[in-house]
Amino acid sequence: MTLTLDRPETTTEVIANTPRKRLLLISYHFPPVGGAGVQRPLKFVKFLRRFGWDATVLMAENPSVPVFDESLLVDVPSTTTLLKARTWEPSYRLKGASVASGSAAAPHASAGMKVRMKQSIRKTLRKAAGMLLQPDPQVLWGPNAYRMAREYLEHVSHDAILATAPPYSNLLLGCRLKERFGLPLVVDFRDEWDLSSRYLENSQRDIVSQFVQQRMQQRVLRSADLILATTQASTHRLRERAAAVHSDAPVQCIYNGFDDDDFSRLQPTAELQRTITERFRIVYTGTLWNLTSVEPIVHAFEELQRTAPQLTKHVEFVAIGRKTAEQNALLERMQATGCHVTAKDYCSHREAITEMQSADALCLLLSDLPGAERVAPAKLFEYLALEKPIFAVVPEGETSQIVRSIWPEHCFAPHQVHPIAGWLRDRANRPDDVLTSLGNDDGLQLFRREFQANQLANCLNDVSAARVK
Repeated sequence: MTLTLDRPETTTEVIANTPRKRLLLISYHFPPVGGAGVQRPLKFVKFLRRFGWDATVLMAENPSVPVFDESLLVDVPSTTTLLKARTWEPSYRLKGASVASGSAAAPHASAGMKVRMKQSIRKTLRKAAGMLLQPDPQVLWGPNAYRMAREYLEHVSHDAILATAPPYSNLLLGCRLKERFGLPLVVDFRDEWDLSSRYLENSQRDIVSQFVQQRMQQRVLRSADLILATTQASTHRLRERAAAVHSDAPVQCIYNGFDDDDFSRLQPTAELQRTITERFRIVYTGTLWNLTSVEPIVHAFEELQRTAPQLTKHVEFVAIGRKTAEQNALLERMQATGCHVTAKDYCSHREAITEMQSADALCLLLSDLPGAERVAPAKLFEYLALEKPIFAVVPEGETSQIVRSIWPEHCFAPHQVHPIAGWLRDRANRPDDVLTSLGNDDGLQLFRREFQANQLANCLNDVSAARVK
């Protein structure tokens, strides 16, 4: 299905006399799909128009995703063409039901063996499907997406292709289209392929899958005309990977960021209705999983309960976003200390920002795992835009450097349980204290989505000009 949006323009005025070019953006996830993963491609599309680039977005018509957010569609310019290709994946609800039924306990002891056999069969089938669907289940979208893009590109001229990942099958699709049409290809690693393969819950870690995906990644790096990363450390890592396969594609960092428009419509903080005014309110937004575990803070609350049990009730912890079963169990332990815990699975982007605005401190988490030092969570930059205190529990690396430049007193390593407990003790004792920063916001321009779209437009101009030569 092909859609050309027809609505009033919502972005700032297009730069006058800018020659128009057109980009094919490959993004399986795109609004009305919600969640943090759509923000980067959405904001690129929103702001690229100011710098001479209109977009055609190749997206899934029936994406297998947990959340939708119709409010995000306001940011899609009227000049955007949406190519919606159907995927052959089962729905997200069906996949979730399959996992749940596979882990269900036997209703009767006599039926236990039969249930265990069914669970074993389901587990084996899921594993086999995972090994076949390389690099990810979204590869089932590829045939229809390729066919639709091919037919469209044969009739409508484009100047470049940008494929963003995850899912990494987007990048393979970009390679096929480049081979067919000779358009320059930009590959955008929102997350490093190696780190996703290592830490995502459903990733295939067997030797065969690792070998296959390494070969796939090498193909992408060799095919790319430009490689984008979201941190300086990831840029360095991807540059090494590209050089190892004799790719001469330049590698550039374009950070994740924030859109000022998302915050201009918010109420002033003083007008927000706080649920419990006497509690110090810590808000975390985003997925809680092994790479962003809440475990260090749970240990700190348990220490605080042992040393000053009367204080834990003066702290509220709000967790907004998807959580693994292990992280839900950790939140239950936190609540058992007397801390008031609020957990929400999903909400719209606007609602999430409103929750952030109501916080006394915004929580940022990264586990001390290999490669985490190269990660900068996307929510960090929206936290910076709100100018709220950031309570960060992260290993040494790029994220800690950014946070410490503004909030040096509130940044801890995951193993620093005692200092974290001390920080919580101070907040519980003085919940009304206003936390102050260094006031160093000179570098925020680098994290504005419009600035980043300008960076991308310059990159696209370079690769498209090289093609003409």
